[in-house]
Amino acid sequence: MAEAIMNTITKPRQGAWTGKRIALIVGLLLAVVIVPIAFQGFQELSFFVRVLAIAAIYVILALGLNIVTGYAGLLNFGYAAFYAMGAYASVVVGNLVIDMIAKIGNVGLREFLTGSTWIAMLPVAAVVAALAGLALGAPVLRLRGDYLAIVTLGFGEIVRLLAVNDFLGLTRGAMGVSTTQVNPVGLTWLQDNARLTFGGFDFMFSVNLYWYFAAVAIIIFTIFVIRRLDDSRLGRSWVAMREDEIAAESVGVNVMTAKLWAFALGAMFGGLAGVIFANSQGFVSPESFIFMESAMIVSMVVLGGMGSIPGVIVGALLLAGIPEVISGVAQSPLLSGLISAETASSISSYRYLAFGLLMVVMMAVRPQGMIPSKRRAQELQPDDMRIVEDEDQSSWTVEHGARHDL
Repeated sequence: MAEAIMNTITKPRQGAWTGKRIALIVGLLLAVVIVPIAFQGFQELSFFVRVLAIAAIYVILALGLNIVTGYAGLLNFGYAAFYAMGAYASVVVGNLVIDMIAKIGNVGLREFLTGSTWIAMLPVAAVVAALAGLALGAPVLRLRGDYLAIVTLGFGEIVRLLAVNDFLGLTRGAMGVSTTQVNPVGLTWLQDNARLTFGGFDFMFSVNLYWYFAAVAIIIFTIFVIRRLDDSRLGRSWVAMREDEIAAESVGVNVMTAKLWAFALGAMFGGLAGVIFANSQGFVSPESFIFMESAMIVSMVVLGGMGSIPGVIVGALLLAGIPEVISGVAQSPLLSGLISAETASSISSYRYLAFGLLMVVMMAVRPQGMIPSKRRAQELQPDDMRIVEDEDQSSWTVEHGARHDL
């Protein structure tokens, strides 16, 4: 029994590249590329590309929060604050950089540097958000559970209110900040050369498709980093801390350092998502970073499966995509001749009912998430209940034995 328990908790993930696994990954990558291109080729379905771009941004956010909540076990209800910081840093600093680039006499070089500004803003936003994560993590190192959730919620509201009140004259309050309208690097070339027409299929590279692929590139980078962290000493420290903070500290885990790393790294990916959001929208305002955004991202992690990369991705795609798909279909040409504009607007208003119903059903039927990590699935629904009984008996013996010794 003890051996089975230890295998569940400590056995390293087997990363063998079997033929089945390789085929699955190749199939998923092909779908990630082909599906949005197929949507873009048909005018009636092109709005799905915008939905996929938005969903991809939420995937980045959910993966970042998964570090804090899924691995480290720290409940964070203010994650939208790091999202906001990345977005505002990208716009404010990016506009300053573009103003300096405008003084360059060489037109070709000026256009290239201007279009590449959003890429240069990725490390800027990552550093700003990571520093904010450290600023939040340092004062709350000893808080857990509900207390930590309340403090992070307050932090998120503080950041939003600072933006509303025109922080240092940079955020412009409720009016928001617009990005300097430029074509991102490579978009003009893609629009001129990436074209395909046959029959009813008419594909031309769009702005939404550009930002979709930019978000996908960051998702791949995020997954690579998280998988490396999961198998590292730091990742195992997070899992130990999540299971039992006192026990982890007693065996040599530096809990304080592990928490700070979790807050900083999780915040960093939130900042990267903010760069894609700000540049794809061309505008940033405080209304985009309300508490419901943080709650939505937490729901994605819980619904998909805490600590599970595939689960978090599926959760983000469902919760970000379903409401937008319902709204898009209701207002698309597909149903324009079947329902009135008032009905379409009504359907769009009630689209979050599907989200609420999905959450209720999932929490009742599958509380461990849609695609849970193996460790968490064993904890919530073990294959052999005797393992749980043996573990409970051991805990009872230790607790009462300690009291008897005292």
